[in-house]
Amino acid sequence: MPSPRTSETVLSDASSAMKSAAENPKQATNDFLHTPFMRAALPFINGGLAGMTATTVIQPVDMIKVRLQLAGEGAKTGPKPTPISVFRDIMASGKALDLYTGLSAGLLRQAVYTTARLGFFDTFMKSLKATAEEKGTKIGFKERAGAGLAAGGLAAMVGNPADLALIRMQSDGLKPVAERQNYKSVVDALARISKNEGVLRLWAGSYPTVVRAMALNFGQLAFFSEAKDQLKNTSLSSRSQTLTASAIAGFFASFFSLPFDFVKTRLQKQTRRPDGTLPYKGMFDCFKQVTRDEGLLRFYRGFGTYYVRIAPHAMITLIVADALGFITK
Repeated sequence: MPSPRTSETVLSDASSAMKSAAENPKQATNDFLHTPFMRAALPFINGGLAGMTATTVIQPVDMIKVRLQLAGEGAKTGPKPTPISVFRDIMASGKALDLYTGLSAGLLRQAVYTTARLGFFDTFMKSLKATAEEKGTKIGFKERAGAGLAAGGLAAMVGNPADLALIRMQSDGLKPVAERQNYKSVVDALARISKNEGVLRLWAGSYPTVVRAMALNFGQLAFFSEAKDQLKNTSLSSRSQTLTASAIAGFFASFFSLPFDFVKTRLQKQTRRPDGTLPYKGMFDCFKQVTRDEGLLRFYRGFGTYYVRIAPHAMITLIVADALGFITK
């Protein structure tokens, strides 16, 4: 029977490991990255870092997109804002940093949502590849689409509170000064919404959020994976293949998800009237009211801005995730 490890033995082993790491840091890092725990965690870590990087770059475009979606609520006629007019109005207030309103919520959302969706997608794809190899077959578009839909839906439920806080922070400036909440940060927004409206309110709009995420992931991850596979044997360089696949994925992600993103924004922005009622009862009621009062095309208002927000965000996220995956493989 082997003798129990003494504290001196443990300390000696730890000292040897530290000495080895100091002498060969590259090998020590490589050994750590290939532990079972890190192999399982890396898709999630890389996904979160990639999403947060993209959000920091794209946040001003997202701010303009939200303001466009909330403009002219409940009316078919009236002023039709453009991305330039919204940008001009924000800058006219003399606060350029207002374009970054809600950045803390955006980063938290990415830390939760993108970490989960890219991590789940990568995990699902590895499982599907292993199953396909056992059967001697290849993964098709149907399997990629299924993995994207499942990953998006699961991640959206987890990330909804941060998403709601982001919308509240970005729409606060549209209210009369006396009615503004002036949230200090995402933590302040989450705490005050929970206290004043109840914890369950943090999952307001979760249904369209989940459907939007599934639609967006179907367009983004499934088409990105498919496009990369189709471009694999072309003369394009690896980087060009990634950029092209990302642009294709961004278009389809925008097209499929914008109507649900529009409804999600409206539902998450709404607060109770003096009589205690809400403007919209739910996703289907919002679709019905907007179609009746504002017209079907309102769901695609700001498609160009949305694409400019989604495509570069998708490109930056996927490129950074690809790079991190290569570094940590």
